[in-house]
Amino acid sequence: MGVRIKSVGISRETQSSVENSGRAAKQSLERAGVRPDQVGVLINAGVFRDQNTVEPAVSALIQKAAGIGLEYAKDDPRTFSFDLMNGATGVLNAVQVATSLLETGSAEHVLIVAGDGHPSMARTAAADDFPYATSGAALLLEYTEEPDGFGKVHTVNGAGTPVVEAYVDLSTMGSVGRGLMTVDREPDFEDRLLNVATEAAKAALAEHADLTGTALIASTPTVEFPKRLADVLGIDQDSVRTPDLTDGDPHTASLPQAYDRAVIADTLKDFTHVLFVAAGAGPSAAAVLYRLPAFAGAAA
Repeated sequence: MGVRIKSVGISRETQSSVENSGRAAKQSLERAGVRPDQVGVLINAGVFRDQNTVEPAVSALIQKAAGIGLEYAKDDPRTFSFDLMNGATGVLNAVQVATSLLETGSAEHVLIVAGDGHPSMARTAAADDFPYATSGAALLLEYTEEPDGFGKVHTVNGAGTPVVEAYVDLSTMGSVGRGLMTVDREPDFEDRLLNVATEAAKAALAEHADLTGTALIASTPTVEFPKRLADVLGIDQDSVRTPDLTDGDPHTASLPQAYDRAVIADTLKDFTHVLFVAAGAGPSAAAVLYRLPAFAGAAA
């Protein structure tokens, strides 16, 4: 018994994080044959927002873009949505919440969306001043009586100063602050993220000793990060699965995009488990072992 991925959706079609997340949500429902009214909860884990929107909750904007819960008659089904922002680990934190909701029968399906984009909505590729690609992704989750799905999510918080900070610089924003974002990364940010990611991953791997049957999907603060993590953990390099990094780091959408890419390419067929690991900001990390369903090839 557990919570598993029913389908995935991705979008890189617009320069809007809201629209990309909404389109990814729609795609995940279409792939699964699930109606919008069957989604009880939508959780948004995205961080970088169109025009630095503060209110309303971006989850509500994504819910509207996805066409979920827009019926208002007395007996129409309701969908509850909220933002859960914790940088690159947000999707796995959302998995924790979704698991509790689904295991208690509080929702039939939970939809996790994640997407980031430059607040100016004028670029799609990462650059030195903003190292994140514009894209969106969605994970549609369901409860199953089968022995597959997510294990326990393990989290680690590192000591010291944040390794990555993003903020609107009030001294330089002037009248165009809604389209600006400053991102600072410590010189040793990758090594510090690797340390916390390793600790979280080892805790998750304690549930399953067979590394030969485990694929690794990790966040991508750098192109090399997932393979560096694999080396430390003793996982074969050929077992690493990554998202499309043509435009740079998808940030919060990295894990679902990598999973979607692997399922579509049918490169998980020889594995029994996927180790998901995310690390960022804090420095903090989260990791969870996912037991693949027998029909994983159709999960996208």
